[in-house]
Parts: sequence; C-alpha cells; structure tokens
Amino acid sequence: MATTDPASPVAVRWRRPGWRDPRLLVGLVLVAASVALGAWAVGSAGRTVPVLAASDALVVGRPLAQQTLVVRQVRLAEADGLYLNADAELPEDLVVTRAVGPGELVPVAAVSTARDLGLREVAVDAPGPLASTVVQGASVDLWYVPEPSTAAPLPAPRRLAGGLAVAQVSVPTGALSVGAGATVHLMVPVEDLAGVLAAIAADGTIEVVSVPAGS
Repeated sequence: MATTDPASPVAVRWRRPGWRDPRLLVGLVLVAASVALGAWAVGSAGRTVPVLAASDALVVGRPLAQQTLVVRQVRLAEADGLYLNADAELPEDLVVTRAVGPGELVPVAAVSTARDLGLREVAVDAPGPLASTVVQGASVDLWYVPEPSTAAPLPAPRRLAGGLAVAQVSVPTGALSVGAGATVHLMVPVEDLAGVLAAIAADGTIEVVSVPAGS
C-alpha cells in the first residue's frame, strides 16, 4: 500500500506593518497622549501666578494700602484663588479683617469692605506703663476699673471687650510729654462700642491687658 508524505507546513512570511495597521495607529495615539500629558504636567508645575504679599504688618481694621503690598510670583497649584491676585482690580474700600505678617501672602479671607467690617477705631489713654507686648497688631482685652469709694466696698473690675486688635500705639514725645501715658487705638466691635465709650467717660480707669498668643 503506497504511503503519502504529510503536507509540508506553509511558510509564514513576516510583513512590515503598514500605516493602516490598527496596532500601529493605537501605538501612535498612546505615544502622542503621553507626550501631551507630560508637557501639560511640566507646564502646570512651572506656572506662576502674581499675588499680593504684605511688605509690612497688616493690622485689623486698617485700610488695605497699596504701599504696604508687594507682588510675588508664586506657584499656587490648587491654592490658586485663595490669595489676592495682583492682576485683579481691588475695591478701594478694602480693610484688613485678619492680621497678616510681613512677607506673608494676603488671603482673600483676610480682607473685606469697610461697610461689612463691623469695627470702629477707639483711642484709649493708658493710665500707666503698657506691657511690652501691646504693639500694633497685638490682641488685647479692655477692662474698666471703677473709682474706689470710702463708703462702699472696693468695686470689682469688669471686662469691657476681649480680643481687640491694636491698630496703633501713640507715645507722646518732647519736653511737654514727660509723665504722659501712651494712647492705644483699638478696633472695637460695634456691639461693644456703647459700653466702651460709657466706661471711658465714667470715673475710673481703663486698663489695656495683653492677650498671650494662642489664647
């Protein structure tokens, strides 16, 4: 019986993929997407935004003066919009609502318009030496000490307002200022204003007491 040889396998020839090969097109799309994503990431990481920073301490209740601001080019990333943009036009009646130290970026939440502030500046004459911590930008409590009377028990002091911002401390100078005390300008909430003004006009003394940081 005659035997037949098995059929020889057909040789497969490798062909260079053409431009219409789907695998080549998918590969090109992936490479292009990777390059675009990398370029976007590098560009975003290096993008800077001009924002306003405080050249001097910004005190609560004081107008936001242009001379106390400088422009800084910073990388903010997701924090963009949280600080005052130097390219944006700011309202003229902006006032500081939160203390900002020298060199710090000015947050949008640290300023407000004057009509929304709810504070009034009151000058208080200190009867004696002030604590060294009672300076511009510090936080203080205001106390009233009634005038003692010989016919009644010693009256107890009472706090008029707490956590007031010091807008300015004026110390008199010159030959006629010997023995004169300092004047402390405080930002007083409108709801405390009547009590503070009444105590200033009454017999007794007003004491400015420094509030320790973090209290």
